[in-house]
Amino acid sequence: MSAFKPNASSRSSWLVVLGAGGLATAVAFSAPGLGLPSSGLSSITDSPKEVIDQVWQIVYRDYLDSTGKYDPKAWKTLRKTLLAKPYAGTEESYEAIRGMLASLDDPYTRFLDPKQFKEMQIETSGELMGVGIQISLDKQTKEIVVVSPIEGTPASKAGVQPKDVIVSIDGESTKGMTTEDAVKLIRGKEGTKVTLGLRRQGQVISVPLVRARIEIHAVDSQLNTTAGGEKVGYIRLKQFNANAAKEMRAAIRKLEADGANGYVLDLRSNPGGLLEASVDIARQWMDEGTIVSTKTRNGIQDVRRATGSALTQRPVVVLVNEGSASASEILSGALQDNDRAKLVGQKTFGKGLVQSVRGLADGSGLTVTIAKYLTPKGTDIHKNGIQPDVSVKMTEAEIKALSLEDLGTKKDSQYRQAELTLLQALKASNATQTYRPGSSNVESAFRRAG
Repeated sequence: MSAFKPNASSRSSWLVVLGAGGLATAVAFSAPGLGLPSSGLSSITDSPKEVIDQVWQIVYRDYLDSTGKYDPKAWKTLRKTLLAKPYAGTEESYEAIRGMLASLDDPYTRFLDPKQFKEMQIETSGELMGVGIQISLDKQTKEIVVVSPIEGTPASKAGVQPKDVIVSIDGESTKGMTTEDAVKLIRGKEGTKVTLGLRRQGQVISVPLVRARIEIHAVDSQLNTTAGGEKVGYIRLKQFNANAAKEMRAAIRKLEADGANGYVLDLRSNPGGLLEASVDIARQWMDEGTIVSTKTRNGIQDVRRATGSALTQRPVVVLVNEGSASASEILSGALQDNDRAKLVGQKTFGKGLVQSVRGLADGSGLTVTIAKYLTPKGTDIHKNGIQPDVSVKMTEAEIKALSLEDLGTKKDSQYRQAELTLLQALKASNATQTYRPGSSNVESAFRRAG
């Protein structure tokens, strides 16, 4: 389902939370005009300079500096310099724009030429042709890093792992590449081949993949029964896409009808997605309290709260790891800060910035960081991540041995700890049955709740 279907040439914008891998889903909102006072320069009517000035004005008006590299005075001087130059065509002006944005040192504020902007629209529509990985540019090393493979895709089936460094694509070194450069090489027609060179624990391995149509189902769920008779609703949320909230609602209602005594919500390796989906899903678990606040450079805050619409009051434990990012951190932070759930696993990724996607005059586009989001207790997630209440790290041997079908079963050590934590919460709330460690019912764990 497409999150939006804009005209690429329109001067429109969307408020988004970009996932750690740079893929975005968006919610439309009305775009303000570019109404800055005249600079005294001659009227800018030719397309190359008009686009340069549009980008400059958007940054000048809305950009939230998270790197300390933005200087308003230098930015004003830069505008005069760029607009005084002649440009032979759009490619020259695009290079000027990229150079201008590079001075901000913000990997999430970037220019998209018309082709790239169209590709972003395709990505957000969910109609992807590729191998199924979320990638990010490591700010320190400038390397292309896998944030998370998407379940059921060629990358996932081939064993690509979070934190794998992509050192080559079809033999071409990724040194100096942007995420957009890498995505262009990785994506392609269904059925064609691409080979990734991955560095993992100091060793480089070659992983051949066949591109496919990527279909993402946001939610998997099942009902587990412990040896003590407690029914545990296990819900795995893989991405905050346009259908995530609807699928989550259906899963909770089904598990409630099946008699779940409590829940384990698995956000491991969930790279994020729609901000609205994270808020909607939080409201399905919370009756009251703040969910998230967004803060612009002017200090304006948009506070989102629960609305008394929770679908269950039963205890919840949330599983997180280093691949849980963006919208995953909004949801887990909301449940943790409101004492609605305990977090089990590893510290989350640490992606707490909000971008706006802007369509420009000639069909190109811009993603610009405009805000950061804070947990209900005011924690700035960006670069810091969220610490779990109970830390559990899988060994490399466990990760290699664990299949997707093993998640949420007794073979999954982090799930076992989450189940133990949930049983303790049930006991504290006058649960009458006892728990024996390692008691996940494997046969039950493979059942799907619909």
